[in-house]
Amino acid sequence: MTDQAKLATSVEALVTAKVLCIGDVMLDRFVYGDVDRISPEAPIPVFSVNSDKLMLGGAGNVARNLSGLGAVTYFVAVVGNDNAGKDVTRLIGKIDNTEANLITDPGRRTSIKTRYVASGQQMMRADDESVEAIEGATKNRVITLAKSALKDCEAMVLADYAKGVLTPEIIQELIELANTAKVPVIIDPQSIDYSRYRGADLITPNLKELADATAMAVGDDDEISAAARKLITEHKIASVLATRSGGGMSLISADSFDHFTAEAHEVFDVSGAGDTVAATIAASLAAGVDLNEAVHLANTA
Repeated sequence: MTDQAKLATSVEALVTAKVLCIGDVMLDRFVYGDVDRISPEAPIPVFSVNSDKLMLGGAGNVARNLSGLGAVTYFVAVVGNDNAGKDVTRLIGKIDNTEANLITDPGRRTSIKTRYVASGQQMMRADDESVEAIEGATKNRVITLAKSALKDCEAMVLADYAKGVLTPEIIQELIELANTAKVPVIIDPQSIDYSRYRGADLITPNLKELADATAMAVGDDDEISAAARKLITEHKIASVLATRSGGGMSLISADSFDHFTAEAHEVFDVSGAGDTVAATIAASLAAGVDLNEAVHLANTA
């Protein structure tokens, strides 16, 4: 079978995937406009608003990607009792093949990230959010929903944006539940302390995240391999997928190193690329695709 034929077969299999997605959901607001002059009040550009658009961000974008790939998604996240939370609920409700469990925590603000865009480029981003760790009834509800969903899922993806939902304690409880259910765990990491991801099947740091987590250089294949294997050894993580932007991706385990060359396209904004990688890997593994072919598919995606 040719590489392209094998890839096509893998894509077709994704409609059989059932994935549990848990993490920090956000509301992405894009404000589009023009910048034609500098303010007379200060040396800053004057942004003239033309339109705006709301989209799901963070774990919500992972869920959107899973739906786009044809997978059935069980989605668990936390929102505040606010207008942004209602917008997130409405947008999640529009995603096909998604069973959403949004837990409302009245003590939190739903994360909003507002990006101001002119001439195809981001001018500024403003964040409005709560980042305190969830606890009590909210935490217990996340664990209960995850335990129930794992009975029907073949992969679990954790989208960690350090907004308080995926605390170290919760992550370890979720990994333990998944291990018991023999479900692979894919994590899009955030913290520099990777002990919180101990026991995961795959983590997907970019090069900066890999360097920050290990305090090691990541300038070439040998250095990337050494840094990844430090995480593998210290935290019993099965594999590391180091995403290298225009340099492609490298999949490292304790005894192997495979590099996947980038399929380059000209882009203005790479926001959400990590979400696409995590979603594609999770859907592929859930559909029974082997890890190397899953990475090939994620690289193309």
